[in-house]
Amino acid sequence: MKRAIYDSIVKVKQKQPLIHNITNQVVMNFTANGLYALGALPIMASDRQEVAEMVCNSDALVLNIGTLTEELLESMLIAGEAANKHGIPVVLDPVAVGATQFRSKSANRILSEVEVSLIRGNAAEISHLAGLKTVMRGVDSTEKLDHLNIIRRSIDKLSAPLLMTGEIDYVADGERIICVKNGTDLLTKVTGTGCLLSAVSAAFLAVNESAINAVTAAVSYYTVAAEKAAEITNLPGQFQIAFLDALDETSISDVSQRLNLVELGEGL
Repeated sequence: MKRAIYDSIVKVKQKQPLIHNITNQVVMNFTANGLYALGALPIMASDRQEVAEMVCNSDALVLNIGTLTEELLESMLIAGEAANKHGIPVVLDPVAVGATQFRSKSANRILSEVEVSLIRGNAAEISHLAGLKTVMRGVDSTEKLDHLNIIRRSIDKLSAPLLMTGEIDYVADGERIICVKNGTDLLTKVTGTGCLLSAVSAAFLAVNESAINAVTAAVSYYTVAAEKAAEITNLPGQFQIAFLDALDETSISDVSQRLNLVELGEGL
């Protein structure tokens, strides 16, 4: 697995995949800058008249429902259909799904009409999509959740690879569960770090045929970069800048030395 992680990092840096983001207004700038720092290329296009054409010129698509509207949902469905038609990976980030009926219905509609390559969310979001009971307040859950149990119960119900983020990040594909234990609490102090991870995961999916290898590489690189940034500052504003720099500067050697990864093996 570690060799696959290192190879994926090299491929992203070399190929500079173009990532089409239909995302929320709060995180657009941070997501674009984060992708540039990683070595990928961002495009932010959401009008229904151009999304299908834009997807066909891209290497991966991110659908993020953070500031969802009816018009944006329609664009997401059009873009998702085009991506599926051309074999382009699709990442769904179901921000705050479960907080309102509109979000829940929209996320379920995307899943019913678009074949997604990855669902990236926190434990509450993944739980809700899988039909498990959680209580949402804004973008966070009001409950303490058993993350490993959730990922095990959700993978079969959702029929798509999962990246469930939290204090420990879990990657699952129906055969394996991989736990990445790197990162820093400062990631929770900056708006959009989860959304950026969805886009970074899309960049890795664009250069790797194995979803679990790609996503594990993405979260490994991302969380190691976050650790490096946290060594520079413990202030959220300065961390945001240091993190963007670390996404540019983190090396395979850094990942090799710091990575704390546990593979639970085959079978869930």
